[in-house]
Amino acid sequence: MSVNDRIVADLIKNRIEFVTSVPCKQLAGVIDKIDKAPEIHHVPCNKEDEGMGLCAGAYMGGKRAAIVMQNTALGVTLNTLATLTQFYRMPLPMLISYRGEIGEPVACQVEMAVHTKALLDQMLIPTYHFHREEDADELDAILNHSFMARKPVAILTDAAFWKGY
Repeated sequence: MSVNDRIVADLIKNRIEFVTSVPCKQLAGVIDKIDKAPEIHHVPCNKEDEGMGLCAGAYMGGKRAAIVMQNTALGVTLNTLATLTQFYRMPLPMLISYRGEIGEPVACQVEMAVHTKALLDQMLIPTYHFHREEDADELDAILNHSFMARKPVAILTDAAFWKGY
């Protein structure tokens, strides 16, 4: 089973029925699998903070939700994370491509990578970093933790995890 299939299987196992995503080359394979999963209602969006609003609406409507996004837009989501997601204790698994790490071909992506973990730490968001395909074995427990604790969690997936760009 491919890592994309495993990720989608864990989303379904954890009863995640709504996923929004922002386009990303690294995440294209998993986004395609999510889009094809009949158990998941997938709504692509233009911006990460917009996607978090969609997830909040789904949650308030009784659905478990997740977002698939890049770390490069994490900065624009901080207000939404603090004043909506965290304030109202909404679980929100965030599958995040960790752009700007070793092997990154686009120089401007590096700047946000320098700040990503510190921002997540400052926001008190549990963060998990997937380097190897085997790291995806933890996803089921991470998703379960997010819904049990009613907290957002960040799963950073770097280029090595996706086997490059």
